[in-house]
Amino acid sequence: MQIAQRVAFGIEPSWGQLDPELALALHAGLPALTDEIIAAIGEAIPEYRRPLEGAFGRGVRVGVRRALEQFLRLVEHGELTGPSDRDIYRELGRGELRAGRSLDALQAAYRLGSRISWRRVSSVARERGADAATVSLLAESMFAHIEEISASSVEGYAQAQAELAGERDRRRRRLVRMLVERSEAIDEHALRLSALDAEWELPTTLAVLLCEAEDVNILVPLIGADAIGARVDELACVLVCDPDAPARRSQLEKLLHRRQLIAALGPTVPSAEAHLSFRRASTGLELLKRGVFPAEGLLICEEHLLALLLFGDPELGDELVRRSLAPLELESPGSRKRLRQTLASWLRHQGSVPAIASELHVHRQTVRYRLNRLKELFGELLEDPDRRLEIELALRVTQR
Repeated sequence: MQIAQRVAFGIEPSWGQLDPELALALHAGLPALTDEIIAAIGEAIPEYRRPLEGAFGRGVRVGVRRALEQFLRLVEHGELTGPSDRDIYRELGRGELRAGRSLDALQAAYRLGSRISWRRVSSVARERGADAATVSLLAESMFAHIEEISASSVEGYAQAQAELAGERDRRRRRLVRMLVERSEAIDEHALRLSALDAEWELPTTLAVLLCEAEDVNILVPLIGADAIGARVDELACVLVCDPDAPARRSQLEKLLHRRQLIAALGPTVPSAEAHLSFRRASTGLELLKRGVFPAEGLLICEEHLLALLLFGDPELGDELVRRSLAPLELESPGSRKRLRQTLASWLRHQGSVPAIASELHVHRQTVRYRLNRLKELFGELLEDPDRRLEIELALRVTQR
């Protein structure tokens, strides 16, 4: 905690008002006091009930000893804690996170150590005949010092949390790209190891959501705690777990609507085949941007497979139109449009003249005239099932 913060909390001590000779009286008992605090911590705090050995034990002992030494320097010289000293307590905070603990145990140790230290300091002060004002100032100084140390540990813990989360996020982004930037299914064993490394519970099935959101890190937690994402091909790519769950799609639609985003959701696939869902979602998003679908909300690719097939390759679609509808090219624009409408209706209603007339809002005789013209232009092509299918698909391309 910086000086300005201590002042704001009303705990800025007047270091220079303390008697430097008190430090001399306290120095002699410092090793014994350190041992007493270490023993009390090991006895009173369950998390620390183990031999204080190795790096952990050294860290605790150094932390206690340096805290006492710093306090004595503050009493004697009025010096504030230096950066290197704060590093010790930041490292203790980081160590708690690495050990899988909260800061509760370390904060309890600080409180316990401060009580034991205060008993010793106040006893020495009284023995030297210190008045009430001096004892009060000592108390203020000691507890402000402990507050400074505690704040450094909180800072270290927070830094370690951020680093851990950052590394986990990097591994998750790497996993997303590994899954979608491929042309074949990933090996199941390798996938499980990668998911474990990324601390992500591998779902049985998933679907890929693609959109042009600037920050995928904001989008992912809004979709769900089980989602992970990364930027792929300049797009926000999110792996949506259990995409067929009730209300999942409506949740996605509402989210995208609130953020004014358009997106495509690929088909549900096994996790190892995420690249297939990514490919479909990529095609769907491209068609959204080209205006094939209304550019709003969420495109569910599974509901538009024919459109994805027809429009996924624009050049192939144009070639299909040129080849299949070539007999109409010599017609005037108006005639070509009317004949295309009639031909599409004829295919849709399997040649029923009344149904065609009703759909197009024309007289039945007009329908018969147009059908005769179509037979002249296409000849036996309309009798071939395969060619009829090609013609129908070509007509659908022209309707977009």
